[in-house]
Amino acid sequence: MSSPDLVPNDLWERIAPLLPPHPPRRRHHPGRRPIDDRMALAGIVYVLRTGVAWRDVPASTIGCSGVTCWRRLRDWTEAGVWPRLHQLLLDELRAAGLLDLNDAAIDGSHVRALKRGDHVGPSPVDRGRPGSKHHLIVDAHGTPLAVSVTGGNRHDVTQMLPLLAAIPPIRGVRGRPRRKPRRLYADRGYDYPSHRRHLWKRGIKPVIARRGSPHGSGLGTIRWVVERTFAWLHQFKRLRIRYEHRADLHQGLLDLACSLICLRRLRTSF
Repeated sequence: MSSPDLVPNDLWERIAPLLPPHPPRRRHHPGRRPIDDRMALAGIVYVLRTGVAWRDVPASTIGCSGVTCWRRLRDWTEAGVWPRLHQLLLDELRAAGLLDLNDAAIDGSHVRALKRGDHVGPSPVDRGRPGSKHHLIVDAHGTPLAVSVTGGNRHDVTQMLPLLAAIPPIRGVRGRPRRKPRRLYADRGYDYPSHRRHLWKRGIKPVIARRGSPHGSGLGTIRWVVERTFAWLHQFKRLRIRYEHRADLHQGLLDLACSLICLRRLRTSF
């Protein structure tokens, strides 16, 4: 894959204004010129898609080394580039009438963590091996609205309220930006009275399966979209297993993957 294939023009046009400028070069000792940002982004997308180690990024094809790509990922993550890109694409989706914020679905998914680090814990579904958990909230079409990463031993319900708070103010049409859905669909793991009360106070109707009730509530006919979005996320091989020691870098890759999913939805709707 070449750089133009990994970073097409529509992606580059949206992300280029968000990137922080390079520090000014010294007059007498300018040093080596910085690698082009588009090449570095191509390396980041290459690692995200293929799951290869940073040292295995093909410099002859991408145009820069994997170490440079990792450094740009670190710098751009610390600068908050990925959440702003995600919010920009959500605004465009709403302006195009492609977001349904009346209904939202929430769920979590376990991934194995091969390195120790922040937000890593014993996974209850993997015999206590180190793992992390992805928490995701989507709209009625499965468009990712917010995503987070925690330790593998964190309960899903602990991230319900933080995920709702993480939904950015989505603009795109006249009036106030939307920051919350009208109804929230979830499985019985989220069935706690305190959280139900909090949702009602925020004006959100909880549509959550009751604990202890038999399976077959029928909510799966709406809630299945979040499972499909997890499948979309884990098509990016770097997200199937957590390799990053730093949780913020893994979070940055998650946000970038959500942005690519949003961009793909924009492309297929015109």
